[in-house]
Amino acid sequence: QVQLVESGGGLVQAGGSLRLSCVASGRTFSNYAMGWFRQAPGKEREFVAAISWSLGNTYYADSVKGRFTISRDNAKNTGYLQMNNLRPVDTAVYYCAARPFALQVTTAQGYNYWGQGTQVTVSS
Repeated sequence: QVQLVESGGGLVQAGGSLRLSCVASGRTFSNYAMGWFRQAPGKEREFVAAISWSLGNTYYADSVKGRFTISRDNAKNTGYLQMNNLRPVDTAVYYCAARPFALQVTTAQGYNYWGQGTQVTVSS
C-alpha cells in the first residue's frame, strides 16, 4: 500500500508561482509512475502532468506546457510540480497519483493510488 501526501498549495496572484510536493510512503518510489491531476468546481478531473517510472519521461497537458514542470527525487520519495506564470484558470484542487510500473500515465484510470489533494487558488 502506498500513501501519498500533497503539500504546497495556496493562494497566489496571477503570474505567480507555487511548487507542489507529493511525498510517497510504503514502497519503492522509483518503481512508480507519478502524475498530477486537477479538478475545478463543477468540472471533471483533468490530467496536468506525469513522469514515468523508468526513464523519467515527462508528459504535460497542452494548457500547462511551458509553465509547469514535473520532477521527482527518488531518494526522498517525493514528486514535485513547479507551477510558474499561474493563471486564474489554473485554480483547482491538485491531486498527485501513483502506480507501479504504469504504462498509461496521462489518464486517471492509469493510477491506483491518490493523495487527498491540495487547493491552488490564483487570483486575477
